[in-house]
Amino acid sequence: MDVLKRIDVEFLRLSPAEQCVARWVRSHPRETIEAPLARLAELCDVSEPTVIRFCRSVGCTGYRALKAGLASVVEQPRSYLHQEVDASDATELAVGKVLDNAIRGLMDVRSSLNQMPFEDAASALANARQVVFVGVGASGHAAVDSAHKFFRLGVPCATATDAQTIAQHAAIATPETVFVVLSHTGVWPEVHENMALARDSGATVIAVTLPGSPLAQVCTWLFPCHPPEDTNVHTPMSSRLAQLAVLDALQVAMALALGADATSRLRRSKSVLAARRDGISTHQAMER
Repeated sequence: MDVLKRIDVEFLRLSPAEQCVARWVRSHPRETIEAPLARLAELCDVSEPTVIRFCRSVGCTGYRALKAGLASVVEQPRSYLHQEVDASDATELAVGKVLDNAIRGLMDVRSSLNQMPFEDAASALANARQVVFVGVGASGHAAVDSAHKFFRLGVPCATATDAQTIAQHAAIATPETVFVVLSHTGVWPEVHENMALARDSGATVIAVTLPGSPLAQVCTWLFPCHPPEDTNVHTPMSSRLAQLAVLDALQVAMALALGADATSRLRRSKSVLAARRDGISTHQAMER
C-alpha cells in the first residue's frame, strides 16, 4: 500500500494536529518532497515532533521515509488507460489487472464498513422531504444511477451534476433536505463550498469521499471511500465501482429504516415495470 493510501486509511485515527499534517501532505505531495522538516511544520502550523509522529502513524520510520514514499507515488503513470496496465501488456493480462484492481477496491470498502454511519445516514434519508444526489464528472454518473434507484423508495429525488445546479440546490436547502455527495478526491470547490452553504441552512450532507478532504470537513455524515485510484489516469474505474457499492448498501439500509412502506413501494414499482413489459395497463398492474 502506497503512502498516500496509508494516509487515507489512517486519517480518522490521527490526532487533530496530525490530521493537519495529513491534509497538507495529501494536497501537496510534491511540495512535501521538496520541503525540509522545519518548513513542513511551519506550513502545517504544528511542531516538528508532531510531523515525526505523523510519519510514524502512517507507517513511515521518519520524515525521510515519508518523502521517499511520496516520491514513488507522484511519478507519472505508465499508462493513461489504467494505473496497473502497461502499454506492452497482452490483452488477457491487462483485463485481469483491471478486474483485480476493481476487486481490491471493493475489498477496501468492505474493510472500512465499521467507519461508515449507515444507520444514521439511513435514518436521515428515510425522514427527508427531498434527497439531492450530487457529483461532477464520473461521480455525476454514479449520482444519476443512485437517484434512479432511491426514488423507488418513495422519497423525491433530484440530481445535481454541474456547478450551477449544485449551487441552486444548496441555496434553497432546508433542514428537511438531504444531500448525498459523491467525490473521489473531495477537492472540487463547486462541491464542498456549496455543501458548506447547505449545512449552514440546516441540511444534512452525506459524503462518500476521501477522508481529510475539504468535502469531508463540511459533511454531516462521512462514508470514507479511498479505493486505489490514480487521479492522473484519464478514466476513473475503481472509485466509481466503490461509490456505487456504497450507495447500493445505503439504499438497502434506507429500505430497512422505512420498513413495510419500502417493501410496498418497491413492489408497486416492480409491478408497473412488469406491466409495461407484458402489455398490461398500469391500473391492472396495481390491482394485482
